[in-house]
Parts: sequence; structure tokens; C-alpha cells
Amino acid sequence: MLGTDVCKAATDAGFEALPYERARLDITDASAVEAAVRRARPDVVVNCAAWTDVDGAEASPQAALEVNGAGAGNVARAAAGCGAWTIHVSTDYVFDGSKSEPYLEADPVAPLSEYGRSKLEGERAVAREAPEQHTIVRSSWLFGVAGRCFPKTILRLAAERDELTVVDDQVGCPTFTSHLAEALIDLGRTRRLPGVVHVAAAGDCSWFEFAREIVAAAQLPARIRPGTTSEMPRPAPRPAYSVLRSERAGAPLLDDWREGLNQFMALRVAVS
Repeated sequence: MLGTDVCKAATDAGFEALPYERARLDITDASAVEAAVRRARPDVVVNCAAWTDVDGAEASPQAALEVNGAGAGNVARAAAGCGAWTIHVSTDYVFDGSKSEPYLEADPVAPLSEYGRSKLEGERAVAREAPEQHTIVRSSWLFGVAGRCFPKTILRLAAERDELTVVDDQVGCPTFTSHLAEALIDLGRTRRLPGVVHVAAAGDCSWFEFAREIVAAAQLPARIRPGTTSEMPRPAPRPAYSVLRSERAGAPLLDDWREGLNQFMALRVAVS
């Protein structure tokens, strides 16, 4: 989902984009990653590859760690080896959600889930393998036209059912991948902020509020009811509050999540 939009954003900005989907390159294979990066000789390597099955990571923590941890380190090591800058995408799930105001880059990390722990290990691996040549971009609640995402799931279920219950006690920043992709290319092209930077949509909402806006935008009749996390438990614990903001000068600022949803709906209609 994100990789597709990053390739488009790079091409639109006048760069040559070299996409490596998993079938061509498994980032857990260190030697293959090194060989691929050496052949490509890129200026910037954007790592959009990840184990993204949050609940699945609880059952397969080692598999998630191999991709999100060691795999991220393999990419950063290979990039640094050829002098390229690494842009690594991380997550709001490295926080425990105990704050009631936006998380900044300097806030202490404390992931609740195996997924969050694997992504945190990836951040550490990138910093270790490319200490002078990396930007770690934490974002949240990604959705986009290519691939599976929350809005697509809600649209499908709302077309099948009269009523949906969605949790209203988890709050974050739904971030449109097209907007994030443009920011990643900007970071690779000119800004190259070292270390960690938070890049997420402006505004915030709960999953319930997000779902309600999705259904309204599609003009579907299904009723959206608020629920609680305790009423609908999942294998992996989620942070109750994971709104991201940046305190770093030069950090990209994204549009409000509602604007991202509007663009998602327009593009989805155009490609359907």
C-alpha cells in the first residue's frame, strides 16, 4: 500500500523508482539485500517492507521480529554500505498510549504488543547499522488505495450489514499513504532529518469516528455504533491514545485526516 504510493511520488518528483516487492527481494535475506542495493546504487533507500499483521505478531513474534527488526537492519546496513540514505517507516505502536496529549519524538517508548516491540527493534537496528545516514519516520493508522486497509474493510462490511460496532476508546491519526509518501520523498530529497521524526495526518479521531466518516462519505445506510476495547478484545493490545506530532524543525506537515479520506474516496471511485 505505502510502497505503491512511494513509487508514484518518487516518479512524480522526477526520480527513478526501483521497487522490490517481496517476491523479488526478502529483506530477511541479508546477502540478497546487500546484492540488490549494490546493483541499484541508489541515493536513497525507503523501507516500506514490514510485518503489518498486528494480531498475527502475537502468535508469531519471532517471525515478526525477523522482518521488522533484523530485516530493517539488513536494509539500513546495505544502504549505508553504498553511501545511500535510509528512510525507515515505523509506527505509533511503539508507545503505550498512556498519555492524553500528542506523542513527540523524545517521549519514552513502551510498546504493548509483539508488533510494537518488533517495530521498536527495527528502529534500533536502523540506528545501529546506519548511524549517520538514516531517518526513522513514525506514522500511524495508514490507509490507501493499494492494498488492504481499515476504510476498505468498513466499506465492505457496511455494504453487507445494517449495523456495525467500532471501538471508540482508541484515538490516533488516520494517515493517507499518498500524503505520507510525498513526505517521505521530500525527506529523501532535501530535508534528510537524522534520527526519529513523527509524520502523521493532522487532526485525530477514534476508530468509531473514522468509520462513521467513511460510511457517510460513501452514503451508505449502515448505522455505526460506538463500542469499547473490552467489549471487542483482540489478541494484541493497542495503545488507547497514540496521536503523533513533531517537535522537530523541518518535519513535514500533512493535511487533516479528513482530507486524506476525501482523496481516498475520490481515487477509489476513479479506479473502481
